[in-house]
Amino acid sequence: MTSTVKGMLATYPADLGAIDQAKLAQCVEACVACAQACTACADACLSEGMVGDLAKCIRTDMDCADICTATAAVLSRHTGYDANVSAAILRACATVCKACADECGRHAEMHEHCRLCAEACRSCEQACNELLGALG
Repeated sequence: MTSTVKGMLATYPADLGAIDQAKLAQCVEACVACAQACTACADACLSEGMVGDLAKCIRTDMDCADICTATAAVLSRHTGYDANVSAAILRACATVCKACADECGRHAEMHEHCRLCAEACRSCEQACNELLGALG
């Protein structure tokens, strides 16, 4: 089954150059999934009885969701492509995903939503680093 991201890349009317389209699609999909997981985790944290103890987790979730959303958007635009901009946002995304995975990991034994969010963040961090490596 072809993903929407892969389909959109396949229909792009201009040459995408030497970028690894499989890694690009995987990274965009990982960013979207991570943003969703972080948004849901922050919301679930707000519903926990000890919300005060989860303030840093909520903040990190929200930051990660914002950066992942921005990364997916930047990576989905190809007109006037600038590899330096893509590399910078990929590094930022990998950094915030690691921070969020670490923070959610601290709560993973107590909160299943934090465990799932940490997994999504680690997958996104890996996808960003793989695409970054493919950019050269």
